[in-house]
Amino acid sequence: MSRTYTLKGRSPAARGPEVEIDFAAELNPQQLAAVTAPPGQSLVIAGAGSGKTRTLTYRVAYLLKNAVAAENILLLTFTNKAAREMLERVEALLPQQTMGLWSGTFHSICNKILRRHAELIGLTRSFTILDSDDMKALLTKSIKESGVAKKVEEATGEKFPKASVILGLVSLAANTLTPLKKIIERDFSKDAEFVAGISKVAEIYRDKKAKANSVDFDDLLVRTLTLFREHPAVLAQYQYQFQFILVDEYQDTNGLQGALITALAGQHGNVMVVGDDAQSIYAWRGADFRNIIEFPERHDAAQVFRIETNYRSVPEILDLANEAIKLNDRQFPKTLVAARPKAKMKPVVAALYTPQEQAAFVCQRIQELHEEEHIAYSDMAVLYRAHFQSMDVQLHLTADKVPFQITSGLKFFELAHIKDFSAFLKFAINPRDEAAFDRLVQMLPGVGAGSAAKMWAAWLTSEPARSGSHPQSFSSIFEKIKVPLRAEKDWQQLGWTMDEFVKPDGTLHEPLAVMTSAMEGIYLAYMKATFDNFENRRQDLEQFMRFGSTFASIDEMLNELSLLSGPEAAEGAAATSKDGKPPDAVTLSSVHQAKGLEWKVVFIIWLTDAMFPNLRAAESNGGEGMEEERRLFYVAVTRAMDQLYMTWPRLWPKAYSGDAWQMPSRFLENLPPGSVDEWRIGR
Repeated sequence: MSRTYTLKGRSPAARGPEVEIDFAAELNPQQLAAVTAPPGQSLVIAGAGSGKTRTLTYRVAYLLKNAVAAENILLLTFTNKAAREMLERVEALLPQQTMGLWSGTFHSICNKILRRHAELIGLTRSFTILDSDDMKALLTKSIKESGVAKKVEEATGEKFPKASVILGLVSLAANTLTPLKKIIERDFSKDAEFVAGISKVAEIYRDKKAKANSVDFDDLLVRTLTLFREHPAVLAQYQYQFQFILVDEYQDTNGLQGALITALAGQHGNVMVVGDDAQSIYAWRGADFRNIIEFPERHDAAQVFRIETNYRSVPEILDLANEAIKLNDRQFPKTLVAARPKAKMKPVVAALYTPQEQAAFVCQRIQELHEEEHIAYSDMAVLYRAHFQSMDVQLHLTADKVPFQITSGLKFFELAHIKDFSAFLKFAINPRDEAAFDRLVQMLPGVGAGSAAKMWAAWLTSEPARSGSHPQSFSSIFEKIKVPLRAEKDWQQLGWTMDEFVKPDGTLHEPLAVMTSAMEGIYLAYMKATFDNFENRRQDLEQFMRFGSTFASIDEMLNELSLLSGPEAAEGAAATSKDGKPPDAVTLSSVHQAKGLEWKVVFIIWLTDAMFPNLRAAESNGGEGMEEERRLFYVAVTRAMDQLYMTWPRLWPKAYSGDAWQMPSRFLENLPPGSVDEWRIGR
């Protein structure tokens, strides 16, 4: 049996004033059980809105109150903000007693460890950490120095991926502890030329980092794990120091993070992991669901605590969430119980005819809730499975001057690939548009700002540039302009593609035909080689093409675009107020980005059986894929505090591939009768 031995002469004042905490009074019984758990392995399943942060905070306080020194506690979080919040809460409970406690993200903790032992892994303590731009620049140099791009393109007839795509593949391999070759074959191409070429570039990139005494974000974790495996004495030092390890959001950990936790807890095994298996939604970026679901199997003596009292949502919303997640086979069964009284209304399901009508309903209802029920715009959110699904809502909110902010990325018409596509239209209609020309030619391999300027100077000598009218044949003029050797083939293809923009009578085709030519002729291949989230961007472009199909001419479409991105759009856009407070604006967010947040009113849109669940994502990983989609729906539902609206369009006018009738999401179909109110929407 272990014994506590107290050194004489240590001043109690150094630990701050003695403060009594009535843990039983401050916590509910389930929280209390987790907070006061004995040493050993513990898994805390904290349901949505159940006070996870409070539980972790009081666990740290409980350890400190029971003679565990702060320096013997390691608290791992996923954001620095979460780490600061927890430390501030502990400090409020036990003033001056958190000094020495190690708290932070996996990356910040690993950085701290590596700084102490850098020489053991071939670095100096002054090593630099590459930011995203540095990483991209260094990998771009690696592509150039490898000389493989041209060879692979000649052998395959396809574009070699750009730096951002390769970085995504390398990062996924590192975080999942998977060989890079396997990741390339699964996520990019099985062609041996691509596998060898990308692997060669990755090797050069790795060597360049080492020579520059630099690491990227993934290296902080990878090299720390390597340090532990190659130097057992160093690992033993930290195993001895960190007598108690606490891990927040454990369901989001990946294979690499899981291995680090296992290594640090290897001797004493005093590790408490906190999370919610029902909110494990990041498999696409490497999170490993098995980490949390198999924790009791890996640790025979592990205790499992469930915290099921929800302080966020009304009972009607929680009942729906409980029913929705029931169908998942792989889970820790639990039932969220509301601490709040019953609401005035059930969750609402509304079927609309088109995406535009769906957006009109959402916008109108938001305005009614704001004006009639005095609900702040900032207390309302619109959630969706994919970013492109927000386009129609953005259009309606902008037109009605309803302020909104987007947490899932840029506004739709500000996205890089949407701007690229707009450049085709702008240059086709206005051959004097230098910005559009620059954007188009800098998509070509080997063309930078300098080359683009020379090409523009040559273009200015052409008749279309002088007259301001588009030519009958772009390619006949393009072939007279000198371009870098690497760009010749793509420059020729761009000319042929733009020739398709022009009708036999010399006028331009309507926007949809122009965008279809641009998509099939050049941009689809460019996008796959340029962006690591190719499929999401392709869906964005299909939605943009549907938007374009509603206009008879390019002029008309561009005029509308200018309004949507100009002063009128700025009036509807949310900006931080002068006093620094968050703006009173509706939040538009993907469900992934909404995790951990909450609003009084939530609209979940595009709940059709192709969009949510996303069948492509669901089918890519068998039954596990569908279970993750169901967890994603569960996360969306549990963001709502008071009111929940779930909508779907019956018809999806897909301009690029034809109209499609939609079926309601199976998540709606599986809800028990009477759990929702179905609204009939009149026109």
